[in-house]
Amino acid sequence: MTDTAPDLSFASLPLPPALLPGVEALGYTQLTPVQAQALPAILDGRDVIAQAPTGSGKTAAFGLGLLRDIDLATVQTQALVLCPTRELADQVAQQLRKLALGLPNLKVSVLCGGVALGPQLASLGHDPHVVVGTPGRIQELLRRKALHLRGVRTLVLDEADRMLDMGFEEPIREIVGKLPKTRQGLMFSATFPEPIRALAASMLREPVEVTVDGDHRATIEQRFYEVEPSQRTALLAALLLEFRPASCVVFCNMRRDADEVAGSLQHHGFDALALHGDMEQRDRDEVLVRFANRSCSVLVASDVAARGLDVEDLAAVVNYGPPSDPDVYVHRIGRTGRAGREGLALSLCAPREVARAEAVAGRSGQPIRWHRATPLVGKARNVAPAPMATLRIDGGKTDKLRPGDIVGALTGEAGLPVSAVGRINVFATRSYVAIARDRAAAALARLRDGRIKGRRFRINRL
Repeated sequence: MTDTAPDLSFASLPLPPALLPGVEALGYTQLTPVQAQALPAILDGRDVIAQAPTGSGKTAAFGLGLLRDIDLATVQTQALVLCPTRELADQVAQQLRKLALGLPNLKVSVLCGGVALGPQLASLGHDPHVVVGTPGRIQELLRRKALHLRGVRTLVLDEADRMLDMGFEEPIREIVGKLPKTRQGLMFSATFPEPIRALAASMLREPVEVTVDGDHRATIEQRFYEVEPSQRTALLAALLLEFRPASCVVFCNMRRDADEVAGSLQHHGFDALALHGDMEQRDRDEVLVRFANRSCSVLVASDVAARGLDVEDLAAVVNYGPPSDPDVYVHRIGRTGRAGREGLALSLCAPREVARAEAVAGRSGQPIRWHRATPLVGKARNVAPAPMATLRIDGGKTDKLRPGDIVGALTGEAGLPVSAVGRINVFATRSYVAIARDRAAAALARLRDGRIKGRRFRINRL
């Protein structure tokens, strides 16, 4: 199939009534191309292999399909979604919970590496209806006989090419071997290299093939700059001042560069944070929360953040250096210009990297355009601060805290208008709330003197 399928609305789909509240709450009306092509086949019970870029709406496509087949009365794992990273798994699980607004008592568990195994083992005392996880941790839990997949009706491989790039083929094949033969299989991948096709042949039955080309890249302005290595960070600062993106991810090829670049940008006055695989998982979660809630404007990251970054409207992406893999370049720039919005992708290249940049950029389907800019000299001036600030509350789900409790405390005892309260994230033992920057100090002082849900919690500004 190709992306010339007719435009359809969600109302035209044979969705059960229980899924309509979630669709309506998310504001979904018109199907994206991948949804228009894949959902009818998925809802018909067919296996599907879909090539679709990041931000194409594929999570809703497979999410509605797997939720349609959940029997809430059966306490058994009925759907399994495999993802390459915890960040993507968390994002997928959040989307599934939103889609499942009309499914009372649906249990969705996120089972990923990088966090303690004990709490995950404890959570499996009662089988979740849906499991979203990374292949390595799912494999480990299966070997411990803590996770039971005999009731799985739907298997989803999300970002399959990335999972194979990360060496997960053997765990995936072991996991698939323990699933019922009659399951439905759904595979989503941004690229279709031969290993992906071989994996699909072994796990899918006469799949419907869906191909949605990266037409969204036509809305991304791609600009390339040649710069001496010693001037790379100074040019980056100059470009951020020139374009002033409200939110920007700077991708670094080396993890150590992420810390150095973020530190240099902080010195210039930018609200910048680093994100890479050497960080503790809690610190990674905190950085992602601050970036997504707009209390950090620039995220300097290794490619661990290329998948699963939950930012609806990312204004710009910067390649601090061109990647060696064309697919990595496509995935990076695919974080901006989503859902029909205009995006900006800037690439900084040392003279010895120019040939690699031209080879990599050719994968995007657009001619490479070189531009000139002057690196920043001295201290940056007039750097716009991030609009929000984040307060961390040392209490969470284990303390029975809910977002509504935090909003109530902020708008009640802390005296804030609702418009000053931004995104709220509640984890097991910590919660994060974004506050309008000019109100954050007052909110912090009042919350420290007051209570949340009748209790005092330690609260800090990050």
